[in-house]
Amino acid sequence: MIVYDSLADRARAFKEYVLGFLECDFIAAAGPKEACECDILVTTTPSRRPVVRDEWVRSGTHINAIGADAPGKQELDSILLKRARIVVDDVVQAVHSGEVNVPISEGILRQEDIDAQIGEILAGKKTGRTSNEEITIFDSTGLGLQDVAAGHVVYEKALKSGVGSRLKLG
Repeated sequence: MIVYDSLADRARAFKEYVLGFLECDFIAAAGPKEACECDILVTTTPSRRPVVRDEWVRSGTHINAIGADAPGKQELDSILLKRARIVVDDVVQAVHSGEVNVPISEGILRQEDIDAQIGEILAGKKTGRTSNEEITIFDSTGLGLQDVAAGHVVYEKALKSGVGSRLKLG
């Protein structure tokens, strides 16, 4: 796992947290370019300027962009979005406040350049990755329904495994 934070102490704290439950090699990157030297990149910043440059991302990379959650926020270089396959959780929400909102407002990207909503791929209506060289971006703005569905799966697995604690609500 490669992690970068502009505040080095936060990267170290994250390392300690993660190593408490996950066995993995952990590298604290010296900068964002080094952090992009991976197969799967996750961005979780509140940035209003691109943190990830187009030229840093190699073919075949998948990016989960989850930081842009309001108009004007942007983590990825607009040109990178132009050359990638873009999947969103909800088109309307993503165009308004997701990673695609700035490139669309700049005229670099069009709403029609969004390839699919994640539900369309999961339902088999559209295809996922089409080649090992393709750069894919999941622009996740977050949908409550997805959180509930994921929570239900975890709950069912916990029941079958006999783990967890039952809480009384109300």
